[in-house]
Amino acid sequence: MDKYRDHSGRKKEVAPLQEAFEELLKAYRLKDKFDERQVIQAWPEIMGQTVAKRTSGLHVKEKKLFVTINSGPVKKELSMNRSKVLSLIESKFGKGVIEEVVFL
Repeated sequence: MDKYRDHSGRKKEVAPLQEAFEELLKAYRLKDKFDERQVIQAWPEIMGQTVAKRTSGLHVKEKKLFVTINSGPVKKELSMNRSKVLSLIESKFGKGVIEEVVFL
């Protein structure tokens, strides 16, 4: 039954794939960019389809999320509830990924 033994000398404890991926992102200083892309991709899930359908553009610069809304009433409503939008993002991605939301 010796053919099933691990003779490679590798560590028995293997980091889960997600942890290894996180370390790789940190090593190459890509973690912030990756997190920003995740926020943009999750926008419809975070805000719902009504807001997503009226969003014509999203981009992040220096931890600020710029959201282009093509509906005046929706833009006004979101602007008044900016802190709620930020807290929704923070609850999903953690604090510090996005520090400010700007509606255009």
